[in-house]
Amino acid sequence: MSRRSDLARYLASRLALAPVMLWLIASLVFLLLRVAPGDPIDALLGTRAPEAARAALRAQLGLDRPLAEQYGRFLGHLLRGDLGTSLTNGEPVTRLIQASLPASLELGVVALLLAAVVGLAVGFSGIARPEGRLDLAGRLYGIGTYALPPFWAAMVVQLVFAVWLGWLPVGGRFPATLMPPQGTGFYLLDSLLAGDWQQLVGSLRHLVLPAATLGLLLSGIFTNALRLNLRRALGSDYVEAARSRGLSERRVVLHHALPNALLPVLTITGITVASLIGGALLIEVTYSWPGIAFRLQEAIAQRDYPLVQGIVVVVAALVVLVSVLVDMVVALLDPRLRF
Repeated sequence: MSRRSDLARYLASRLALAPVMLWLIASLVFLLLRVAPGDPIDALLGTRAPEAARAALRAQLGLDRPLAEQYGRFLGHLLRGDLGTSLTNGEPVTRLIQASLPASLELGVVALLLAAVVGLAVGFSGIARPEGRLDLAGRLYGIGTYALPPFWAAMVVQLVFAVWLGWLPVGGRFPATLMPPQGTGFYLLDSLLAGDWQQLVGSLRHLVLPAATLGLLLSGIFTNALRLNLRRALGSDYVEAARSRGLSERRVVLHHALPNALLPVLTITGITVASLIGGALLIEVTYSWPGIAFRLQEAIAQRDYPLVQGIVVVVAALVVLVSVLVDMVVALLDPRLRF
């Protein structure tokens, strides 16, 4: 009962800190946009527009008001769940995010699953013979995939599989010759619900390259994490005690060392979500994937303050939510934790 109450207090404190973190992130992006070089009026009208037109548009958008007043209005709208209106096309920021977020989530979930499966498999493969050839290959794979620049890896994959071999599309999310599936915005799910196999195959063909590139780049994180924690677990006292009881090495690894080695990997999964967002920016731009990161890049180039602020706040909220959920799962699974 005491552990449950301690866990409840810990989770309550994490949830209470979440709004504070979102406020700090929102305030930081608000200030950075205002002090960064460039003017949204130049992006909208160009540098040669008459000064009267520039002043009128600035007043219309509220950019002529004092910075403190702009900040107060921004926080007031944010507390009401209003992310504002895009400066470039006049559409609500919420609607633009809703249109782009499913593409990023679909890419991110598939890439994360691929990264976990491949990374954990490679990390576990060398445990039978530590310091052997297979273990050395796994170590090199973990370091190499983690160190590769995402944009360079994406272009190499495009060149090989899309240009030279012609197996898969070079970019985009869906074939231009087909009508995209309607519904949730997740093309794989919508295609399955509609029972349209042509749409499903078209979605998969466009998803393979960006998801595989992003997943393989992130898999090195899981490889290195599992290798280090599994080696530490195999040298612990409870594993030696299991061996002294005459248990087979396979049972010792699978039933004693591996479960404890996977707990820190689960924690790293939550951290990987943040890396997934950062890496997805370069992947989405390279593959012309119409996700939230691709829209963020366009919004930054156009100095679209409300859209940039809205995307950053939504992404930060997702990262905080995943972090809290992962902490909760780890706390429930690991009886050694105390709060």
